[in-house]
Amino acid sequence: IPNSGHKYYLQFSTEDYRTGEDAGSCLATVLYPKKKSPPVVTIKCSHTKDQNEIQEEDNRLYQRIRQQTKPITGSNIPDSYGNIEPALEPAWALAVAGSSSIMWEKSTEDLGYFLAQVKSVKQWMRKDDFIEFDYTVLLHEMPTQEMVSCHMRLTWLPGRPLKVKHFCASEHRGPEDGSGLGSGSAVGLSEEGGANF
Repeated sequence: IPNSGHKYYLQFSTEDYRTGEDAGSCLATVLYPKKKSPPVVTIKCSHTKDQNEIQEEDNRLYQRIRQQTKPITGSNIPDSYGNIEPALEPAWALAVAGSSSIMWEKSTEDLGYFLAQVKSVKQWMRKDDFIEFDYTVLLHEMPTQEMVSCHMRLTWLPGRPLKVKHFCASEHRGPEDGSGLGSGSAVGLSEEGGANF
């Protein structure tokens, strides 16, 4: 679009990251403005699972984490053979969701990211009902093949948007500014201003 940027029209299918089952299809438009600002995205998805089923899965995950008697901690998830210990699966599931909001924020028309590994995770035991984790995650940057390390603090309660604060550092480029406070859910992602950490 002259003087505005490039606009893309996409049609794609989604799948459950754990089971590989079809999770629905989406239609989207993405406008990358010429000036350095986030893309403008409009998206509409049809889901194969209904909202009650999604809520039940969220509640099962939440209860599994809440039933732990001591904080979940771990490192190198998955391990070098691609395995994830069953006890660390809930922490991995939340890492996938939380890092997707970082990838959403960092991606550009020329760069994309994939979660490569959780280098470390530590659960914070809270007195309220929220679940809170600190992560160090490695994001694989495409097409540069660079690995970007990000610190991520994630807070979650079923039925509420996932809250994600992050700070990323790149070996070749030095520290980058992190987020303010990002929040996301299965329905969509949004950002709110806030302090870096």
